[in-house]
Amino acid sequence: MGVNDTRFSLCEHVLYASKRLVDINGFTVDDTIVAVASPLSPAPRGIVRMSGEGVIKILRRTNLIATDWSDRRTQRFASRLDLDDLLGAIDVDVMLWPTSRSYTGQPSAELHLIGSLPILDAVVDRLIAAGGRAARAGEFTMRSFLAGRLDLPQAEAVLGVIDAEDPSTLDQALSQLAGNLSRPLQTVRGELLNLLADVEAGLDFVDEDIEFIEDSDLIDRLGGLGDLLTLASDQLRERSASSSTLEIVLRGLPNAGKSCLLNALTQTESAIVTEQAGTTRDSISVSFEVEGYAVRVTDTAGIEWRAANDPDAEVLEKAQWQAIEAASRADLCLWCIDASEGQPVTALESLQGFAADAHSHKNSIENWVLLTKSDLVLGSPEWAEALRSKVAEMFNVSALTGDGMNELRNRIVGMAERIDATEVGSVIGTAARCRGSLMGAIEAINQAVDATRMQAGHELVATEIRTAAGLIGDVTGEVYTDDLLDRVFSRFCIGK
Repeated sequence: MGVNDTRFSLCEHVLYASKRLVDINGFTVDDTIVAVASPLSPAPRGIVRMSGEGVIKILRRTNLIATDWSDRRTQRFASRLDLDDLLGAIDVDVMLWPTSRSYTGQPSAELHLIGSLPILDAVVDRLIAAGGRAARAGEFTMRSFLAGRLDLPQAEAVLGVIDAEDPSTLDQALSQLAGNLSRPLQTVRGELLNLLADVEAGLDFVDEDIEFIEDSDLIDRLGGLGDLLTLASDQLRERSASSSTLEIVLRGLPNAGKSCLLNALTQTESAIVTEQAGTTRDSISVSFEVEGYAVRVTDTAGIEWRAANDPDAEVLEKAQWQAIEAASRADLCLWCIDASEGQPVTALESLQGFAADAHSHKNSIENWVLLTKSDLVLGSPEWAEALRSKVAEMFNVSALTGDGMNELRNRIVGMAERIDATEVGSVIGTAARCRGSLMGAIEAINQAVDATRMQAGHELVATEIRTAAGLIGDVTGEVYTDDLLDRVFSRFCIGK
């Protein structure tokens, strides 16, 4: 039975785990796959993962377990693996799941060993020579899905957990992995199938004038299911909107032109601009669109600290923590440095400290330097050249005359495009994939309600209910094609 043959009838209550998917684009799921499952550097320990029916045979052939091994318990034990005369024998800790009670629903094993790249490569080669094959991207999670251990939104959430760069996106991914999206959708689909059974049973006994469900009850139950789907769709829309917004934070010394730049970028008067340094104390966020991309810019207080006995010290300290918090969730930090300053040492040191303190910010955050108030100078100051090797972008801007602002907007659009292209790898990919199906299911339920009210016939009602259930099955993965699996799991890395 190939993948193209596995679109189950909606009336079949059959778990996929009870069937065998024999072929996926030329590979069988009974193959034993091998992959390095942990970062190669700077991890002191490496993990090589295997899954498939031949795991025990491979472990026997490599003398990691005895040839008469028959223990069916999940366990961890120490062993040794002989690589060759060059590398010799190495110590290996083996984690073995000899039955289907594993992540993939197949016999599985993990080899925990030293995280040296040459040794990991040699171990993988040794296991492949003993009967395994190299895993494809996302194949471990795909096998878990095919075995019924995860549904499709949960499988996508695995990738969301891997790619999460801040606590908010990690919480979303973990929540989806725990089933907060899957459970309501599975409930709705199950109820739709129950309603479909009642409606079609009534059609079988239409001559005897037997009703298995009254129209008023049918309308009420369909309406409730439609409300649940609408709620799920709204949650996905909110998640998509929040995750796809490019977050920009403005940092720099007081009076570096941040507030003026915020107003020029957003074409608003959101920030108060004065000649007095330190006007901005509270962070100010403004959302706008540029070339159709959602962007949110946050203006922060200028970087300055006061002695503890200064009357403004407490207020300034809170303002600095607000700025640090805004930077921690930003995709892009625009460092505003007054180009007319002779030698802005403090601003340069702050930039270096920010870039070095990477643990509190997204791994993918970019630092750009804007030489503001460029209308007051000719060209870039000499000290600016020392910055070019430390930042992704640097250019002159003047919020007053508009010089450089178009270039800045174009660069922001380019970054928004890059982020939008990679967003499919996170949980937002579920929202993009599911939005159309959920809207179609809601529309089908509404059509079923209208057909019931107009007494258009339960044949039409059954058709709409079947359509809605099928579309929800597309979302959860109970109804799928090989193309869909390729789109989802090709975004994973090898070993996941």
